[in-house]
Amino acid sequence: MSGGGDRSTAAAPSAQPSAITGRCACGAVRLRLRGPFRPVIGCHCETCRRQSGHAVAATAVALERLEIEGEDRLASWSAIPGHRRGFCATCGSLLLWEREGSGDISVMAGCLDAPTGLRLAAHIFAAEAGDYYTINDPVPVHEGDDRAVLEVPSERTGAG
Repeated sequence: MSGGGDRSTAAAPSAQPSAITGRCACGAVRLRLRGPFRPVIGCHCETCRRQSGHAVAATAVALERLEIEGEDRLASWSAIPGHRRGFCATCGSLLLWEREGSGDISVMAGCLDAPTGLRLAAHIFAAEAGDYYTINDPVPVHEGDDRAVLEVPSERTGAG
């Protein structure tokens, strides 16, 4: 693949926009998220690894703050009852993860259009990480699920 400009991973944090857009690889499903946004969480659970081919990274918003264009192209699958994974039925891009009844929805960071202003805040399910890589980030690493890092900020509390 041909490269673009500098893709440095040491980018300085930037302010979160009020809205972020994204899409699947083929463009059949388009997303618009309105903040506040949860920071990005990396998930290394076995199901995320098997569905995506590696770990996933996702932000989250209140369910009513997500607009989907092309929803008829959105397919879903549940590995665990009550947990839905949404993906494009055309290209297969993993886009969404939802715990039914939670009121919020996770959106895969890789489908979002830059700039997002988002940053990786933690890793979860590190105990299930693949044996071919090491998690070596300066953010908290949790062996399993950590409900506190999964909280979606409300408009009253803001993004911090």
